[in-house]
Amino acid sequence: EPGAADPRTADPGTAAGSGAADPRAAGPGTAAGDAGCCPHLHRAVELIGRRWTGAILEVLRQHDRPLRFSEIAAAVPGLSDRLCSERLKELEDRGLVERNVHPGPPVRVDYALTDMGRGLGPTLVELQAWARDWLGRTPPAP
Repeated sequence: EPGAADPRTADPGTAAGSGAADPRAAGPGTAAGDAGCCPHLHRAVELIGRRWTGAILEVLRQHDRPLRFSEIAAAVPGLSDRLCSERLKELEDRGLVERNVHPGPPVRVDYALTDMGRGLGPTLVELQAWARDWLGRTPPAP
């Protein structure tokens, strides 16, 4: 658009040259540029890094339809029903997964990713690629 600031050529310390500070321009760490871990990143890693959580999210991501509990549990070898139930509840509470109850008989329950959960899709794909590249290697001899 004529007269609009081009974000590629805008001053890196501003949001598209608007004069508003861009938190990403502050450098690593917090928006203020302090050294340390970004609290949002820390919370995200804590959430998806819990045992089985990433696997459950990936199973749901791979399907274009809601899945029943038994389908999710069967797709993740070693995942107990108790832990599957706990993790799905946590993901539902955090807004990443929605639980749908369909009236019966018999009553049917299924799970699907929310928009927030689907937003993790590219991250999960990249994390898988990283894991294949780096964790699939034989460690060097000491």
